[in-house]
Amino acid sequence: MNAPRLALLGTTLTLSSLVAEPLTYPESKRTDFKETFHGVDVADPYRWLEEIDTPPVNDWVARQAAFANAYLAKLPGRETLEKRLTELWNYEKHGLPYGLAGKLFYTRNTGLQNQSVLYWREDKPGAEEQVLLDPNKLSEDGTVALSGYSISEDGMYMAYGTSKSGSDWQEWRVREVETGKDTDDHLKDIKFSRADWNKEGTGLLYSRYKPSGEDLKAANIDQKVYFHKLGDPQEKDTLIYERPDHPQWTLRGGFSEDGRYIIVSASTGAGSNNGLFYKDTQAKDNSFVDLLEPDDSRYSVIDNDGPLLYIFTDDDAPAGRLIAIDLRKPERDHWVELIPERKDAALQSVSSVGEVFIAKYLKDVLPEVLVYNRLGTKLRDVPMKELGSASGFGGRRSATSTFYSLSSYTNPGRIYRYDLASGESTLFWEPKLLFNPDDFITRQEFFESKDGTRVPLFLVHRKDTKLDGTAPTFLYGYGGFDISLTPRFQISNLVWADQGGVFALANLRGGGEYGQAWHEAGMKEKKQNVFDDFIGAAEWLIEQKITKSEHLAIGGGSNGGLLTAACMNQRPELFGACWSAVGVQDMLRFHKFTIGWAWQDEYGDVDDEADFKNLYGYSPYHNVKKGTAYPPTLVTTADHDDRVFPAHSFKYGAALQDAQGGDAPIILRIDVKAGHGAGKPTAKVIEEVADRWAFLGKAVGLKIE
Repeated sequence: MNAPRLALLGTTLTLSSLVAEPLTYPESKRTDFKETFHGVDVADPYRWLEEIDTPPVNDWVARQAAFANAYLAKLPGRETLEKRLTELWNYEKHGLPYGLAGKLFYTRNTGLQNQSVLYWREDKPGAEEQVLLDPNKLSEDGTVALSGYSISEDGMYMAYGTSKSGSDWQEWRVREVETGKDTDDHLKDIKFSRADWNKEGTGLLYSRYKPSGEDLKAANIDQKVYFHKLGDPQEKDTLIYERPDHPQWTLRGGFSEDGRYIIVSASTGAGSNNGLFYKDTQAKDNSFVDLLEPDDSRYSVIDNDGPLLYIFTDDDAPAGRLIAIDLRKPERDHWVELIPERKDAALQSVSSVGEVFIAKYLKDVLPEVLVYNRLGTKLRDVPMKELGSASGFGGRRSATSTFYSLSSYTNPGRIYRYDLASGESTLFWEPKLLFNPDDFITRQEFFESKDGTRVPLFLVHRKDTKLDGTAPTFLYGYGGFDISLTPRFQISNLVWADQGGVFALANLRGGGEYGQAWHEAGMKEKKQNVFDDFIGAAEWLIEQKITKSEHLAIGGGSNGGLLTAACMNQRPELFGACWSAVGVQDMLRFHKFTIGWAWQDEYGDVDDEADFKNLYGYSPYHNVKKGTAYPPTLVTTADHDDRVFPAHSFKYGAALQDAQGGDAPIILRIDVKAGHGAGKPTAKVIEEVADRWAFLGKAVGLKIE
């Protein structure tokens, strides 16, 4: 049965109706402040907006937020969009189960709960599920979220992390699984860390920083790995590993599954490249050994058989491979290749479950999953049943089965239990949808970028949408940090398509869709390739008569917020509207705040003259041109974003409002008690999406029905 369409509210809305009345923006004081880089004087008139939580900035934020809220609330169709979003969002969601010690652990959301609830049950038919943790009871407004959890080997304890208001900062506690009661263990000052239990279940490894007093702004450096013994106060935790000679290394520690080794991964930036160090707890001299120094490759220990480590790497294999390193003879000429690099697909990850390796590949952004034995001999494929994404395949060495899910742009995903011995997949759970996926079409296309590079593009729309050059189209991209954008379900994008729009996603260089070479083609001095790819996608959509510039909206978040802002600066006439979310907008100062220093591996070092010229050449904040007619633009950020410092968006939004040479609105939406995006309550997400689609839809002529 087809999902109902809401009643028509009005005729097509166009840019002319959006800019009928010139706007008077809240005042943003401009100063004459300048800074000199390599002999170049660079104006920074809104530097003062970096002083967050001071009265002048708090006042400015309050005025901008009130202005934005008043403007967005009056947009035609906004309430209808929020109603439709709420309606479609209200279906049960089930997380991937994780099996351990005869128990299954998973999250579940009844539909509109602000945070998903964590459950456990015995892994047997008819077992009754038990609530292990309900984050909705940790705050009245749903802004405290579960940020991670780890179960002890015997299934008796759970370590769990929580974050407040979307912050990356976490607090970790320990809970008894059977009773649901917390112990007295309480760990703080944690960020970018997991918790990993020792084999005995008596304690765990985690990473923490020294308190700075400026959690939203101060640089995150000098991370250290500690061991916490159950029952001890945090101040008694044992320092396991530190590198004062490399204060910018990000350190993560874990135990090998057999408990023999402590393995520390050291990352030099925000990318995937890292080094490995280990301690053999059975050795007489059990000090740490340098196995692999951080370089331009990534190394992930998948499992071990005694001193034989199985490592997933892109060393000498940009598309990825699996190798074995014997710690008794770790030299490169003794490495053994188990799963070689493929030229036709990128190896995304390898898991060790039971007595097999499960390798997940991307081939033209679509999944292939292969099963290998411990010697690297292929055993079988895991059939993929739709044009989408595969996730899961985790578990322990003792497992006899594992779980995975398949999702797509128009289906939230079914969960399957995979029998490791027989290779059979059995449906474990599927959602009950409030719409008909058969009403939509998903297809993959390819276009040539400016330099001739072949770039993938996905399109999603209703079957009855006319692709005659007038279709309101939303183009999304990211293009950075080795992150692959595979077909995944989001209610927000489905609602855009359900209203008669086209959702388009371009797999830009800078991502990991084709391995490390694809990533490196969009880094540092090659960042313009990413912008060219995105602009090329927009031009292809117009050339194919799917849409026109006046009907084309673009959007992206974080590194994608940088992408859309830079592209709009470079080609303002090409787009009918722009949404830039939590973006990195000041490319000369990104390294000054929180974890921004780690992005220098991706973007470059402003202290290097060549890097400075490149960064200055596309930095969104510095390339806003006075008098330019910019399209309607929505800049969004949050007051507790401690990953991308919110002043990036403050400064860029203020600069755009001052420079606007046309009548199109420049709206700066600032969310409160929210962060970079993770853990945001469902209610806040729906409000934000309704604002976004109402704004962009009005600009590019979306019929809100």
